[in-house]
Amino acid sequence: MATTTTFNGDLPAEHPSRQTSQGARNINARDGHIEPGEIAIGVVIGRASEYFDFFVYAIASVLVFPQVFFPFESRLDGTLYSFVIFSFAFIARPIGSVLFMALQRHFGREAKLTGALFLLGTSTAGIAFLPEYADWGMTAVIMLSLLRVGQGFAQGGSWDGLPSLLALSAPQNKRGWYAMLGQLGAPVGFILAAGLFSFLLSALTTLEFLDWGWRYPFYVAFAINVVALFARLRLVSTTEYTKLLDDHELDATPVMELARSQGRNVLIGALAALASYALFHLVTVFPLSWINLYSTRSISDFLGLQMVGAVLAAGGIIASGLLADRFGRRTTLGTLAALIAVFSGFVPMLMDGGEAGQNIFLMVGFTLLGLSYGQAAGAVTANFQTKYRYTGAALTSDLAWLVGAGFAPLVALGLSANFGLAYVSLYLLSGAVGSLAALSLNRALEIRD
Repeated sequence: MATTTTFNGDLPAEHPSRQTSQGARNINARDGHIEPGEIAIGVVIGRASEYFDFFVYAIASVLVFPQVFFPFESRLDGTLYSFVIFSFAFIARPIGSVLFMALQRHFGREAKLTGALFLLGTSTAGIAFLPEYADWGMTAVIMLSLLRVGQGFAQGGSWDGLPSLLALSAPQNKRGWYAMLGQLGAPVGFILAAGLFSFLLSALTTLEFLDWGWRYPFYVAFAINVVALFARLRLVSTTEYTKLLDDHELDATPVMELARSQGRNVLIGALAALASYALFHLVTVFPLSWINLYSTRSISDFLGLQMVGAVLAAGGIIASGLLADRFGRRTTLGTLAALIAVFSGFVPMLMDGGEAGQNIFLMVGFTLLGLSYGQAAGAVTANFQTKYRYTGAALTSDLAWLVGAGFAPLVALGLSANFGLAYVSLYLLSGAVGSLAALSLNRALEIRD
């Protein structure tokens, strides 16, 4: 009997990968209209799990890795080396996006997401079991670097398109509100990670913490990744979600085609949120490293203070949704970039101002971070043509993290230790100027077009 072939895009209906994908979708198929709030739940679950994993590694880069993997260096140099490895994930992230996008085009969205989160969980669990420098020497450092690269590849590949779907499905007058929901994963992830490390530091001796206690958060991160994997697959594998994604043309496109057609939008989108992404690590990772090296304050207590700051950041993210819907997302982002520029001038005075000054730095910094970061993702992704939005949004986010945040702890600590805190101000100011320039260019191009 002859086989009838129909086409969806450029993929035959009886193609094995399409059949496998459809089979997975039918497992969870159900009838009914999908509301934006339901999509938002999937976004929050996915982002919170990723940020918990992210901050577990970030905090360990300050409190653990310098002693465990670089005991032959001074505390400062050990921390700087640790931050070099920290940056590897941000370099690998856009490469991971490109590789996993190709995987999605051949085998489907579910296969891509499963592979990415499996790699993320394996890399995270691998760090938990990794022997110390005292046992393996430089091999331990090399393995830590490779596992960090694995985390970066996985984070790039874990893009599921739900944030873009949420933005397109949200009511026109609520775009800012729904856009900020996924960003709540950052403070939630930080609070959970910082709280776990704070508890371990308080409950264990220094020797116990550095011997085995630090590994526990990585075990927890692995378990959370497994739960998040099934939660997200349950969403993206349903026929209803697949239809929404297909209706909005949210599928992977070749990167070279994207670069030729939408390269300008990718660059502007990455730079538009530069101030927010630079501030991201300057109120989380950098001050923790500064206090750990140059202060006698309790690290456990300082983490608790940062958790309070993260609560303020969460409030700022929520407020950003209201502000963006009233004044516009790009206007909100530009205004906050200007405020971050002003804030940058006070960094030396506050960080050198004793406990009171440092506390003010954290509270104000986290609040500004929440207000700006709430609208940092996709503030200009509306510029993308519909067929390029899925891939364009992913690569825009990857490049924003790489340029704005990937090297921030390394640069800030290196500059402050060798030249003074004033150079941290200049670094943050450059991010704010970059954001304002990109937003201005975006507005000028819109008027011209």
